[in-house]
Amino acid sequence: MATKEKSVGCQKNKNKTFEVCSINSSAVEEKLFGRADKEVEEDDDGPVVFICGKCRLPVGDSMSWDGSEDEQNQIKLKRVTNNVIIGKDTRFFELNKRSVCLVLDLICRSCHSVLGMVYTSTPRNLDHKRSTFCLSVANIDSYVLGSGAQMLAAEGPKEQLVTVEYRHSVEQQLTEMKLLVVSMAQRLEQIEAGLKKGCDEA
Repeated sequence: MATKEKSVGCQKNKNKTFEVCSINSSAVEEKLFGRADKEVEEDDDGPVVFICGKCRLPVGDSMSWDGSEDEQNQIKLKRVTNNVIIGKDTRFFELNKRSVCLVLDLICRSCHSVLGMVYTSTPRNLDHKRSTFCLSVANIDSYVLGSGAQMLAAEGPKEQLVTVEYRHSVEQQLTEMKLLVVSMAQRLEQIEAGLKKGCDEA
């Protein structure tokens, strides 16, 4: 994702409107927050935009990051865009035999794909899940801001690179033009001399 870009634990999908990648939630979290013993690199990638895996509509960004759930292959965001609709039908979701939750689906406004879920009722040990939007990594992609590499050429006529061959060509053309000017000047002098002689004889 930039001319020299770092992946966010992902592989690029080519021939897309956006340059997108599949997400590794642990890699994203490490990239966003790093570790105390690591220095922040000056050329680190910019914020990550999360988009619907089907229609590429933006659904959230890393500025709202709230962690990841590797066991469920989910990322958690504090906020999402208006492109995400919270479903109305509550359903049971069983994390394991002792952890049955009630959830609402998160749906893409454009293509109606299910992007993840919101927990509405959980056992006490899972209460932290109820305050976030949990997006399924399998159903979203990501785009790193500032990762574009393609640029249009500068406007105006193309400038010729000054090479030895180009300089030699220009010098040769100038020499030919000088010879032509000298030849025309000599011819003009001859014509003027002829006219003057004719006038004197008359």
